[in-house]
Amino acid sequence: MQALLLSLLFAAALLASMGVKFWLASRQMRHVAAHRDEVPADFASTVTLTAHQRAADYTLAKGRFGLLSTAFSTLVLLGWTLLGGLDALNGWLLEAVQPRWGDMAYQLSLLVAFALVAGALDLPFDLYNTFRIEQRFGFNRMTWRMVLGDMLKGLAVAAVIGLPLAALILWIMGATGSLWWLWAWAAWTGFQLLLLVLYPTLIAPLFNKFEPLPDESLKARVQSLMQRCGFAAKGLYVMDGSRRSAHANAYFTGLGAAKRVVFFDTLLSKLSPGEVEAVLAHELGHFKHRHVQKRMAVMFGLSLAGLALLGWLSQQAWFYTGLGVQPNLGAPNDALALLLFLLALPPFTFLLAPLTARSSRKHEFEADAYACAQANGRDLASALLKLHEDNASTLTPDPVYVRFYYSHPPATERLAALRLHGA
Repeated sequence: MQALLLSLLFAAALLASMGVKFWLASRQMRHVAAHRDEVPADFASTVTLTAHQRAADYTLAKGRFGLLSTAFSTLVLLGWTLLGGLDALNGWLLEAVQPRWGDMAYQLSLLVAFALVAGALDLPFDLYNTFRIEQRFGFNRMTWRMVLGDMLKGLAVAAVIGLPLAALILWIMGATGSLWWLWAWAAWTGFQLLLLVLYPTLIAPLFNKFEPLPDESLKARVQSLMQRCGFAAKGLYVMDGSRRSAHANAYFTGLGAAKRVVFFDTLLSKLSPGEVEAVLAHELGHFKHRHVQKRMAVMFGLSLAGLALLGWLSQQAWFYTGLGVQPNLGAPNDALALLLFLLALPPFTFLLAPLTARSSRKHEFEADAYACAQANGRDLASALLKLHEDNASTLTPDPVYVRFYYSHPPATERLAALRLHGA
């Protein structure tokens, strides 16, 4: 009875989440299409009709593609669970690997096989997005050789870092008793913090080139800003983002003494020194308000709650059978339980998205206000307009879609807030 109830709840949550996604995407596309032929009054003097229409067309193309990928991902999730895909994969690997190589090899092979199959299913959509949609609107700089190289590097990083971590978590699940989830959470948290330290110097350079900021005047300006804000970084770097995309960005990476400031070369080519300073001041606002630490605390808290829930569910037979899988009798179920939990969780937590999006938008407003106090607010407003135009971000999103998905406020709200700060 419990297994049947879980099956019905999961199917209902899956269909409901897909229905809400389709409804929101349809609203967004209708709203953007209805405002395609007229630039909003607030932007009439700064944004051309051609740029506005390009942003609308890009949003519509991404929206239509999103509908297709959402439908496909829903079918794939249904296939993995209630239609028996994961059960079939598990049964095959259990017979082929476990008798000869043992429990750990079987469990790791299940995780690896699942990741490879899931990646192969997603690959056509990733390639279409890159070589058709991004290419059509002039953003893509990737070549097939670069895609293949990134895939091989990604697999290598996953093998070197992911497999040992997975083995550790599986060992903890099997060896530390009923409170395994607490020890697993400690290991996962430690790994995440270590990754923040190692990523800037060991992993990121595998995919992009990072060179010290060469512009001495801009460097002095940025260092003066960071000194005013009480921020210390290990270095200022320029990343060759233009090798892959025409999109522009800047970000902080690392933890503690390993913090770095990274500018995309595309950002430096599009913005004036004052605008670059204002964008960096915005990022420093996140640092000053401890937004990163707050998000990490929430993430760690949610992961602890999730692992505690998994610790209970993994001991319930109905958890497996209700999601289309027969639990193992002569082998551990740890990897199987972990995969099932990760598959089943998104449909049940989908409606939490507006809460995280709202929190993120609040943080963006706070960072903008801080930037206006530390740099020139007009430069920040000008930079935001340029980035919106260069990234083909629509100026007329659907309000409901914004409240549900947008991690950053739409341009109209953001610039209106900047005007209140004198920008």
